[in-house]
Amino acid sequence: FTYTHKKQSGGAGQFARVIGYIEPIDPEQQAELPHEFVNNVVGGNIPTNYIPACEKGFMDGLQDGFMVGHPIVGVRMVLQDGAAHSVDSSELAFRLAAFHAFRESFKTSNPRVLEPLMTVEVSAPIEFQGNVLGSLNKRKGLIIDTETQEDYCVVSAEVPLNNMFGYSTELRSATQGKGEFSMEYKRHSPVLPNVQEDLIKEYQKKLAEKK
Repeated sequence: FTYTHKKQSGGAGQFARVIGYIEPIDPEQQAELPHEFVNNVVGGNIPTNYIPACEKGFMDGLQDGFMVGHPIVGVRMVLQDGAAHSVDSSELAFRLAAFHAFRESFKTSNPRVLEPLMTVEVSAPIEFQGNVLGSLNKRKGLIIDTETQEDYCVVSAEVPLNNMFGYSTELRSATQGKGEFSMEYKRHSPVLPNVQEDLIKEYQKKLAEKK
């Protein structure tokens, strides 16, 4: 990105230029490092006292969540160069420049909406195994493992958290009250493209209503 923030309105104006790029953070590292700001500016083209303002602008963008209004994770912003003006530059100008630079480059980087994926373990009498598998498939679950122990079966699957609402009631009726399940958080995973489109449309609609 190369973004220049300029405003001239009587008296002192606002000027800040930021140059750099954004890149994804390896999904394996995201639990420890959800986002990162890297300052590679040399030669004082951006005075050092304005660098924290650039980082704040990046953080503002992460919180703003331009796609669906949720915070952004898994992205690194690398600041390489820029320009300042002796009179018109300020912390606010650099904060806004970094915010807009991040927003513009983020929107063109093919971002994905993520949702929590849960590891679900269901145990039930073996005669209900077909019902259990059917109930998980219906909720877009990915079956990982199926074990049988005497007259019981244990099914492990990965299921989006959003699809698990009301599952206990469904499992009870599918197993005559004999099935049990547990779930724990596994990771965040991209939603299906059609779901992402719906979420974006819904968010745009909410923004339009606010105006």
